[in-house]
Amino acid sequence: GDWIEAQGVSGSVKEVNLFYTKINTFGNQEAVIPNGSLANDNIVNYTVNGIRRENLSFGISYDDDIKKAKEVLMQLVKEQDGIMEDPAPQVLVAELADSSVNFSVRYFAPNDKFWDIHWNMIEEGKIRLEEAGMTIPYPQRDVYSYDQTKMNGTVEKKENNA
Repeated sequence: GDWIEAQGVSGSVKEVNLFYTKINTFGNQEAVIPNGSLANDNIVNYTVNGIRRENLSFGISYDDDIKKAKEVLMQLVKEQDGIMEDPAPQVLVAELADSSVNFSVRYFAPNDKFWDIHWNMIEEGKIRLEEAGMTIPYPQRDVYSYDQTKMNGTVEKKENNA
């Protein structure tokens, strides 16, 4: 029943026997992994501790108010049923990226509520930031076009007589 990641497969452990382990994937496929492979590689068990930490990322424009964005995101965190108060949730400026100021929203939640909170936080985070007047930027590039007919196209060649 534990949710694990091993051998490039993520899913819920369905059966463990002498030679192989069966995992039911997120897409409801059955993956069969030889135990020899499992024993010789890393296994990440996401559910063994009963709680998980999330680390969501939200970006706003450089023209937007950082303090206001932090308040909006923290208020959203506080409204979620299931987010633990200890350890305390955090909203941090994580990166000054090329096109945005990125926030990291970190919290712990019980396994049984983790995914419901995760999906709601992403959707409501975008909605609330936009309602607060924030701009969710997207990557941009400036492209310059030059009129080649106005350039003489010659390259000066230097000879080296050494």
